[in-house]
Amino acid sequence: MENLMDKRQITARVTKLTWERIWLHLEVKVTFAQGADKDSKLSFYLVNGLYEAKAKLKVTAIEGDTYRLKINITNPGTGLCLPQGTYSMMICQKKRQMARAEIAESLVKEMSSASRNFLYGGRAKVYSVTFYVTEGDEGLPFIMYVLAGGRTGISAPVAHSKKGFHPKEELKKKYSRINKPLKVDMYWKYRKKYRHKSKKPVVMFMSEQSTSISTNLKAVKDRMIARGMDKDYLIVESYRSSVTNPRQGLKSWMDMLKKMAMSDFIFLDDHAPVLDWLILDKDTTLIQLWHAGAGFKSSGYSRWGHIGCPAPYSCHRQYKYGISGSKNIAHFFSEVWGINDSQVLPTGMPRIDEFLDEDYRRKKTKELYEKYPMCKDKKVILFAPTYRGTNKANAHYPYELIDFRRLYELCGDEYVVLFKMHPWVASEVPIADKYKDRFADVGRYPNINDLFYITELLITDYSSNIFEYSLMKKPMLFFAFDEIQYSFSRGFHRAYEESAPGKVCHTFDEVLHAIADKDFDYPKVEEYVEKHFDYIDSHASDRVIDWIILGQLPDSIKKDLAADAAVNKELEALDFKPVQN
Repeated sequence: MENLMDKRQITARVTKLTWERIWLHLEVKVTFAQGADKDSKLSFYLVNGLYEAKAKLKVTAIEGDTYRLKINITNPGTGLCLPQGTYSMMICQKKRQMARAEIAESLVKEMSSASRNFLYGGRAKVYSVTFYVTEGDEGLPFIMYVLAGGRTGISAPVAHSKKGFHPKEELKKKYSRINKPLKVDMYWKYRKKYRHKSKKPVVMFMSEQSTSISTNLKAVKDRMIARGMDKDYLIVESYRSSVTNPRQGLKSWMDMLKKMAMSDFIFLDDHAPVLDWLILDKDTTLIQLWHAGAGFKSSGYSRWGHIGCPAPYSCHRQYKYGISGSKNIAHFFSEVWGINDSQVLPTGMPRIDEFLDEDYRRKKTKELYEKYPMCKDKKVILFAPTYRGTNKANAHYPYELIDFRRLYELCGDEYVVLFKMHPWVASEVPIADKYKDRFADVGRYPNINDLFYITELLITDYSSNIFEYSLMKKPMLFFAFDEIQYSFSRGFHRAYEESAPGKVCHTFDEVLHAIADKDFDYPKVEEYVEKHFDYIDSHASDRVIDWIILGQLPDSIKKDLAADAAVNKELEALDFKPVQN
């Protein structure tokens, strides 16, 4: 690469540094010398101490002489975290080095506070991004230092005693350390033995979160069979609840690993912890059919640095594709999984195929009125919030915030209320006998989507159930009593009140007033549907099958995938080594 930096045709200064979750946003003021080329495109790279370009920053806007840039430090486009190293920002034009970015003097004092530590691994490890200025350099060069580190033994020495030594616990730790390598070895032995044993391509449907098939997995599998594809493909399945019951037996492991080893395609419905440490053969295509349509809660890498976030390398990094409802919202999912936007295919959610089927809707509506006769000739309010807590073991909901008496009185002869709590909330809704003619706990009803058919008003909070319900084109209320705390501990991947498709209430009193006044901010529902759905039909499962299994990706998606691949190829080819005189 030709180096024209000494000619100083371009100078650049970073004038602003801000963070948005895992996104680093920068503003760079570019000054062109007289006679310099102001028309050709500028490219901005992060270059490490070995003169290797490890990331190309995205230009989001150009306003006069100011360039707005951003980079996702958990995935700068490579599907991995920005590697450890000391980085400078290099500005290029037509494959020529034009300038090394400096820090504006006004920003120097803010650089320390702009640095970030992202804790992970039970808060025992850290990914650190530090900005600083070195002594002795000419000017104030922009320098960004990235480090991945772990907890150090700096506590005072403690004498160990037999009382504090637990042989069984130590043995479990030792077994855990050796168990994973043995399972990895088992997978590769099975891969060698069974990879080509089946004359048909093998499609696996797999869950490590549930012991039965459901939602998107079921929809795609059933559609494959309906299309007669089980004649040309071998379909295998594995459903375990290893997240809540990690002590799975040897037979269970052998069965799952064998099926994974023989598979050409593996469809997941959620995070699979086994794939955090077991790296699949490159010829196996892993696809995430996550159930969440598009809620607000941050998950995966979107909440990096929060308790329960993934490690720098995890199951998510192995997805070749994930799916979403539209191209507009693909970036929410790519951020969660640490993959590129182009890998998130806007097929729509397969489970909605059945939801939009009119025959199914008529059948379920009839069944629901028979099961819950109190709902006939009434307007149904469905109260369906997400859980509070960090996992299934401690999931709960603060029922004391619900004023059952006033809600009952408000219902009058117009409304009845169905309470559908998150499946992880074990405690039943405390409905007094005197309220049971208007209130019902429907927590055990298997499919919340069916309940939407008879619902007139949905009350939720941060749940993704708004995705399907929005297609009913009916109002919603959001009871976000803990919005500030939830935002801090869990995090949102978009502005909550701005994007919630309905009125947001922070007290139950506000909820009651909104119902009484029919104040639902309904126009936001129509805006939500327009943004979140590329297709409103019953063919999402067909698109998953055609695009992924049959390889019939639309040309526009192929183009996007090729563009991302070209950027990574470009980074590998760039050489920023100084020219030797």
